[in-house]
Amino acid sequence: MTTPNTARPHADSKPSVPIADLQRFISRVLTAVGMPGEDAATVGGIMAQADARGADAHGVFRLPAYVKRIRAGGINLHPDMRLVEERAATALLDGDNAMGHLVMKRAADLAIGKARRAGIGWVGTRHSNHAGPAGLYARMPLEHGMIGIYMAVGSANHMPPWGGIDMLLSTNPIAIAVPAANRPPIVLDMATTTAAYGKVKALAQRGQAMPEGWMVGRDGKPLLDPKRSDEGFLLPIGGPKGYGLALMFGILAGALNGAAFGRDVVDFNKDYKSVTNTGQAVAAIDVTAFMPMAQFEACIDDIWTQMKSSELLPGVEEIRLPGEQSAITYEDRVANGVPLHPELIAALDALALDVGVHALL
Repeated sequence: MTTPNTARPHADSKPSVPIADLQRFISRVLTAVGMPGEDAATVGGIMAQADARGADAHGVFRLPAYVKRIRAGGINLHPDMRLVEERAATALLDGDNAMGHLVMKRAADLAIGKARRAGIGWVGTRHSNHAGPAGLYARMPLEHGMIGIYMAVGSANHMPPWGGIDMLLSTNPIAIAVPAANRPPIVLDMATTTAAYGKVKALAQRGQAMPEGWMVGRDGKPLLDPKRSDEGFLLPIGGPKGYGLALMFGILAGALNGAAFGRDVVDFNKDYKSVTNTGQAVAAIDVTAFMPMAQFEACIDDIWTQMKSSELLPGVEEIRLPGEQSAITYEDRVANGVPLHPELIAALDALALDVGVHALL
């Protein structure tokens, strides 16, 4: 049992939990609601990594909702994942409504194996589920000297087409991870909306307001109360350009795979029973198919130096590259634990009591 003295003080005074303790807690909760132990350990590890890298709205924060969906029968705990189509560099994986983390781990492994043989591997999924932050799956090929790419159809529609009010698009994220030699990898992880909807949910739990520019009501006026998010919609990045990206990523990750897109997307925040048929895609690119690994990594290090050495605008303290803040957060949380908001701890305590396992703290 994890005892209270495992929590460590943190700079922002929130209780902090070691990453390993977080992983074990997630795993025992999932095991308690019927997930096989090996699968629960895999999902627990991926979810804890989300928290470790600062994706707080996609880690343990999601656990209560996942449990609701499992109990309602909306997730298959004993899936028979299968390849529907396969060629030398591509595959289509049917996840059989498994936890999205398990589907995407399998898909990433397949893509890496294909890239090792063919130079590139692209694996699409259907009948998957919400899988947490995009960056985790783009990072998986990094360990094999490869570039990783991930995109997905979000698990609920929160955005209309540009100029409309019908909710036909989600946050539809993309992540691209590029290895470096002596610098952290460059990792772009972004939603095609100004903010991911998970951040809206996290602010609602904490009783905090949203910044202006995240959402507007159907009257076009700013919406700042996250508890009223149903009254409006998320805004795309870059106006119509963000809408265009959301549309195209949705086609590549959803329509191409026979997964849900547009009106067929199930809102997993409200409907815990229906099969979501979530679509995703992950690609791995073997750098050595283009140049020696050392040469490429040296090039990325040089790009780091160029970006960081740019003359700064007045009032700007530092230029950062995509993924740099995540790397800083990861180092801190490995050393000091993951800080958790009191509201989240209360929700996790209630969940632990409900499923009959030891509390996190």
